[in-house]
Amino acid sequence: MDILHEDTGSKGRYHAIVEGHDAEMTYSRASPHLIIVDHTGVPDALRGKGVGQALAAHVVEEARKGGWKIMPLCPFFRAQAMRHKEWLDVVNL
Repeated sequence: MDILHEDTGSKGRYHAIVEGHDAEMTYSRASPHLIIVDHTGVPDALRGKGVGQALAAHVVEEARKGGWKIMPLCPFFRAQAMRHKEWLDVVNL
C-alpha cells in the first residue's frame, strides 16, 4: 500500500487510496518536534483490511525517522498505541 503525505506546515495528513477509496490520518503540528494525530478516517468499504493500522504504523515510522513525537488525540490511534507498546518511544500517551 502506498501511503502519501500532504503537509501545509501547521496541519497535514497521511493517506492511501485502496480499492478506489481514500483513507486518511490527519494531524496538527504543535511544534517542530511534536504532532497531534487528531483523526483517522477509513471508509466502510475498507474496514477490517488493516488500512488504519498501516497508516498508524507509517506515522510512527515517520516520527522515528524525523526525530519527533506523537500525541494521540484520535481514539483509533490512541487504541493502536496502547496495543503496540513498542511505539512508546515516539508516542506520548
